Amino acid sequence: MVFTIRPACIDIPPGSEATLRYQTWADYEALLASRHDNAAVKIRYNAHTQELQIMSPLPAHGNRSRTLSDLVMALLRHQRRDWHGFDPITLKQLDEAGAEPDACFYIQNWQAVLGKDRLDLSQDPPPDLVIEMDWTSYTDLSVYEILRVPEVWIYRQASLSIYVLTDAGYEDRLTSPTFPWIDTKTRLPQYVERAWTAGSSVALREFEAFLQAQ
Repeated sequence: MVFTIRPACIDIPPGSEATLRYQTWADYEALLASRHDNAAVKIRYNAHTQELQIMSPLPAHGNRSRTLSDLVMALLRHQRRDWHGFDPITLKQLDEAGAEPDACFYIQNWQAVLGKDRLDLSQDPPPDLVIEMDWTSYTDLSVYEILRVPEVWIYRQASLSIYVLTDAGYEDRLTSPTFPWIDTKTRLPQYVERAWTAGSSVALREFEAFLQAQ
C-alpha cells in the first residue's frame, strides 16, 4: 500500500487512514491547500495533541452518510423546521482544531451562516448537529469539543451513537435533543442499512411513510 502525503500532493488508497504526529497549524493549512478541494480526502487536526489525521473513505461510507443526512432532512421537513446544511465543509477554530464532518446541520442558527463560502468558528456559531461515519476510522470527539459542537452523531457497524456536549465534555445519550420525539438510535440505522440493500430512494420513501403514520 502506497501513501503519498506532502504539501504538494495527497494520495492515499480508499479505505485508508494516516496519522501524522507533531504537526503544527501551518502544516494543517498546507495540507488543506494541497488537497485542491478534493472532498474524497478528509483531514482532521487537533493542536492539543499535535496530531493530523488523513482519511480516504470507501463507497459504503459515502452511501450511508448520504442516507443518514437524508433521514435528518426528512425529520426536519416533517416538523416544518428550517435548516441549512453543509456537505462537505471544513470547520476550523484558528490555531486549535479543524475537522471535516461527513455532514453538518445548522438548525437553531441556520440564518447566521447563509451565503458563507467558509466558516470561521471564532466568529460563526458551530453547527447544531454533526454527522460522522466511522467506517474505516474513528472520530476524535475531542476535536469537536474544541469546536464546541452541541451534538455529534457517530454511525458505525449499523449502530448510531449520540453525543451531547456538556460542561464535562460529551455524554453518550439514548435520545437526541434535536429530535427527542423519535427513537433515532433504533429507527435511523434500520433505514440506513435498508438503503444499502434496497436502494436510497426506497429507504427514504419508506421512512417518510413511517413519519406520516405517526
